[in-house]
Amino acid sequence: MIRILHRWPGLALATLLFTTALSGAILSFYPAADTVLAPQAANGMTVAELATQVQKAHPGVEQIQRSSSGQISAWWFDGSQPGSAIIDPMTGHHLDTTNPDPLRRWLTTFHRSLFLDDSGRLIVAAGALTMLILTFSGSILIVRRTGGWRRWFSRLRGPLAGRLHVELARVTAPGLLLCALTALWMSAETFNIVTIEPLQPPLAYEASGKTGLALDKIDVLRNTPVTVLRELSFPDPDHPEDTFIIKTDQGMGYVDQGTGTMLAWSDLNTWQKISETIYMLHTGQGSAITGIVLGLVALGGPVLVITGYAVWLTGTGSRPRLKDNASAAQATTIVLVGSESGTTWGFAATLANALRDVGQSVHVAPANTFTPTRYRKVQRFFILTATYGEGGAPSSARVLLEKLQAMKTPPVAPLAVLGFGDRSFPHFCAFAAAVERAARAAGWRSLLPFETIDRQSSQAFTRWGRALGNALHAELNLAYQPVLPATTPLTLLTRRDYGEAIHVPMTILRFALPKTSFWQRVTGEGFARFEAGDLLGILPVGNTIPRLYSLASGTEDGFIEIVVRQHPGGLSSGQLTRLSPGQTVRAFLRSNPAFHVQHDSSPLILIGAGTGLGPLAGFIRRNDRRRAIYLFFGLRSPDSDFLYHTELSIWQSEGYLTQLFTAASRSDYPQYVQDILLREGPLIAQSIEQGGRIMICGGRDMAQGVAEALENILSPIGITPEILKAGGRYVEDIY
Repeated sequence: MIRILHRWPGLALATLLFTTALSGAILSFYPAADTVLAPQAANGMTVAELATQVQKAHPGVEQIQRSSSGQISAWWFDGSQPGSAIIDPMTGHHLDTTNPDPLRRWLTTFHRSLFLDDSGRLIVAAGALTMLILTFSGSILIVRRTGGWRRWFSRLRGPLAGRLHVELARVTAPGLLLCALTALWMSAETFNIVTIEPLQPPLAYEASGKTGLALDKIDVLRNTPVTVLRELSFPDPDHPEDTFIIKTDQGMGYVDQGTGTMLAWSDLNTWQKISETIYMLHTGQGSAITGIVLGLVALGGPVLVITGYAVWLTGTGSRPRLKDNASAAQATTIVLVGSESGTTWGFAATLANALRDVGQSVHVAPANTFTPTRYRKVQRFFILTATYGEGGAPSSARVLLEKLQAMKTPPVAPLAVLGFGDRSFPHFCAFAAAVERAARAAGWRSLLPFETIDRQSSQAFTRWGRALGNALHAELNLAYQPVLPATTPLTLLTRRDYGEAIHVPMTILRFALPKTSFWQRVTGEGFARFEAGDLLGILPVGNTIPRLYSLASGTEDGFIEIVVRQHPGGLSSGQLTRLSPGQTVRAFLRSNPAFHVQHDSSPLILIGAGTGLGPLAGFIRRNDRRRAIYLFFGLRSPDSDFLYHTELSIWQSEGYLTQLFTAASRSDYPQYVQDILLREGPLIAQSIEQGGRIMICGGRDMAQGVAEALENILSPIGITPEILKAGGRYVEDIY
């Protein structure tokens, strides 16, 4: 419900929110400009002194006004000719016309009413209400994603557009909430929903009938500083009953023009003060700093609209069109999908097509639509779901868990649950596992054991399909073909070869950084922004399935670098290891924020073997802060496959790398990386107690051995790898 409340109002009123936020942002900078440009009264200058100067320059002065920015304006009659101007308070002479800047007037009218008078004001009020709803719902979604209010500013993961949307939202949310609330209040005043009586002094007063008292003899004018003045209206000297009218930040009063006596005074009441404060908070008038802050916050509005639309478009664009989708009531197979970015829909469509090929009638739908009473002819259920954030439900399955837990009687047809995720994340397929537990707790029969798909593996999906085919006594071919991202040609600059002597050829490949467009540099798309630990997708010639390699470099390095091992019969690795400088490959970038170095000063323990050294070397290369980094590297032969040997020596001498530990499996004293971990256990335990983080890259067998070694090392201090994973302090990039 919260996600719907956030998505659809934002999409429906995206243009209105964009334009009003942008115009409001521009208007918010005017108060600061006025304060800087307006001639200011001298410190301690009184209203009597100001009025005297203006009256000398313009004897027929009728009114003096001071804006919240300190700008002084005056209106007068010169004979029968009216005049007005911005005034230099020190001399009383006019400086500029009081006519407002045309652009400012245009922006103000557009921002308030869209040039549609009251109808436009109602539309703008609807936009403010929408912004209020979006801010509240967005805040709840941020809390869900980060795991609580206390983790509001915790590190984010996921696609760039989504991260940018959330990063900006959690910075600007308080300001946008303030803008929305104050706009609604002002709209309520405009349409008399909230009635604030204008400031008026009591009408019961009696003038002395005298005239002509000099301005510098009137006590209230001599005792009132210009800094609190709002308006001073002069009396007609030919009418003794007429009075001075003075308005200040405190209230309004009538002053006898012949005696200087205050005849009547009225203080601002509480509601008037609230109304003025709200006006100041919304416009910045009266507080230049507030105006600047509001302007910066409001500038976030258009960006939020763009990134929000991009997030929605990414999700819907990656969702395939479902052909021959049977109705829920007539289908024999129900496939329910939980997806955030849309990728899981591709797997669901592949499953549905394969089931149709063996004669099944299939209905594919968002998991949120699960309603057992709708499925009259169902024989089997499938739930294919990803996990959102820290173990939460993706958008199309946000209420699924609640529906499962509320079931009194489970469906008769059996169920198979398949989870999708990235094993390097601490909460890998956590939501899918929760769905499986809830279904079994409700007594729902199992069609297949619970399974997971790591990093959209088409091979794992095919294996699961074979198991499903056996259960259904049918031959299923789940040949999932992902939608390929746009690729960019990369030109090889240099290559360095290792491992030939031990028949395990490996190569460090360095590619030129491709040119990026202005828009890519702004948005960080393509190769405009990346870090060591991100993934380089290579599309081999003659194949549509990309291979992913961990990057050993970042944008700041000025090149793209990966480490590749040639696998027997490997299509992508074979093509890459045969590349010569000057030749090109087709590639794309995939962000992998779960395997980025956090920018703090805590110790970093890097553990890798073979080509897994690549991203770890990239981390060390950018250790400009000289934090403590301990590298544990497993290789076969120091004489043959010691990757980055020269660089590691230089980095250690220059303080980028604190200490290097190596384990060679083909040496006089064979060792594996877990052996040297156990040997250096006290150092590792001490680093973890100091807030250190463990990052592992390499094969699964190595990672399993490392996990067992670290379990032994950390147990005496009451810490486990699972505890560190839950806190984001134990991350893996394994293959």
